[in-house]
Amino acid sequence: MQQPASFHRKAGTGPLARLMRRSLLALAISLSLLPPALAPVQAQGLPTLGDTERESLSPLMERKLGEEIMRDIRRDRDYISDGPVIEYLNNFGNGLVSVRPDVRGEAGYDFFFFAVRDPVLNAFALPGGFIGVHSGLVLAAQSESEFASVLAHEIGHVAQRHIARMLGQQKQNSMIQLASIVLGALAGVSKIGGDGAMAAIMGGTGVAIQRQLNFSRDAEREADRVGLQILRDGGFDTSGMVAFFGRLQAASRNYGMSLPPYLLTHPLTTERIADIEARIRDQRYRQRADNPDFQLIRARMRVLQDDSAQGLREAKTFFDTQLRQDTKLQIMAAKYGLAYVAYRQGAFERAEALLQEARAAAQPMVPSVLFANLDIDIKIGRKQGAAALKEADAMRKQYPLSRVIARQYAEALIEGGRYVEASAYLRDQAQMYKQESEIQDLLAKTYSGLGKQALQHMALAESYVLTGSLPAAIEQLGLARQAPDATFYDQAMIDARERELKERWKDALKETKERG
Repeated sequence: MQQPASFHRKAGTGPLARLMRRSLLALAISLSLLPPALAPVQAQGLPTLGDTERESLSPLMERKLGEEIMRDIRRDRDYISDGPVIEYLNNFGNGLVSVRPDVRGEAGYDFFFFAVRDPVLNAFALPGGFIGVHSGLVLAAQSESEFASVLAHEIGHVAQRHIARMLGQQKQNSMIQLASIVLGALAGVSKIGGDGAMAAIMGGTGVAIQRQLNFSRDAEREADRVGLQILRDGGFDTSGMVAFFGRLQAASRNYGMSLPPYLLTHPLTTERIADIEARIRDQRYRQRADNPDFQLIRARMRVLQDDSAQGLREAKTFFDTQLRQDTKLQIMAAKYGLAYVAYRQGAFERAEALLQEARAAAQPMVPSVLFANLDIDIKIGRKQGAAALKEADAMRKQYPLSRVIARQYAEALIEGGRYVEASAYLRDQAQMYKQESEIQDLLAKTYSGLGKQALQHMALAESYVLTGSLPAAIEQLGLARQAPDATFYDQAMIDARERELKERWKDALKETKERG
């Protein structure tokens, strides 16, 4: 699988990789200081675990640690914050989770699926139900069944609490040893994994730690077993897991003497492949038609993987070549990809024409919300506020559960200068979806349009809180206090919130000092 020539950054050497290593190091150090927790109740229908191995990390602490890591990841440019991509991944991933609700465990994890900008084939599970995939892996999957096999396998690791078990096995080790294990298991170690990750391992306990980099064969078989159950019960083609693993092995030729990171952190032995094949041998073959959205998301991801000017040109070349394939689905995806490239280049009229061609190629398939997303963005880009609002209003009624459409409706209201309506709508949204920083950003933009400076800074403060930037949030509250339109009621709210955030920041600094 040839990667774009302009995308030279090695996996593990970019900003996100460095950030993850810092976060994981802090995570590993904090884990070594945790007191034992009570062994959780066994979820029914899943393989039996050795509870003594996971006593050192409770499910609630797992979630807290996962959230801490995600706050850092979300702030990095390699985190793909694109709304349609996040919505697709979470609709698809949580659809897999709903097939086997017991994978949520006794803590009832809310799974969150996300993507990072990296052409290397990899996927990983963080503590507490956070599952990430590299953009390169999404592009490598040839069907939803193949992609589902990767996500289902990672869900299996979370359900079986393999990270907690791995750390539990190492509870007698030093903090540096523990950090080395976490770094190796989640970031991957090879010549393409970056000098930082290799140094972390070399600084540990040599061969003993190297053996801990990969989940054990038993852990992999457990994750495969859970993943296959999810694929089967979800109506996917279970042979997709074997097909994708075969594709990963073939891709190892692109990595010289090293294996792809996914195979490094998820060792694929002959016995393991044989075990998977034995489990699916007696299952009836299911041919499952992919949702067209899968191909549209892959096209969108190809553009997002390298958003430089050169990257956009190379994506366009790829889609031009794809147009020669005589299949309706591929032509639709190529036209959509070209429309998205044109949009990113600011060529809105061309983007609109190409999107219409993509929609025509999609007939008679079910209309996709991804067409509507891009259509609204193009209209907003062309400053067609009334048309964008009309489209967004119609789409939010057709797709009432789409958070992307809901935010685009607010953006269209703002673009049309209907700030009073936008503020009322967004305040309601903020009450229902308290964890969405994007809503607070839009509220700030709305208050700016209304000339309400105090409320603008207060909304920005809440956005920073949700993304984990407490100092920036406190600074915004200071600006809100100084705003000429701050009322007595505003001042009281600002004072109370500032005291709360300063206390939280003080506790965070104290915890960091204790770790160091």
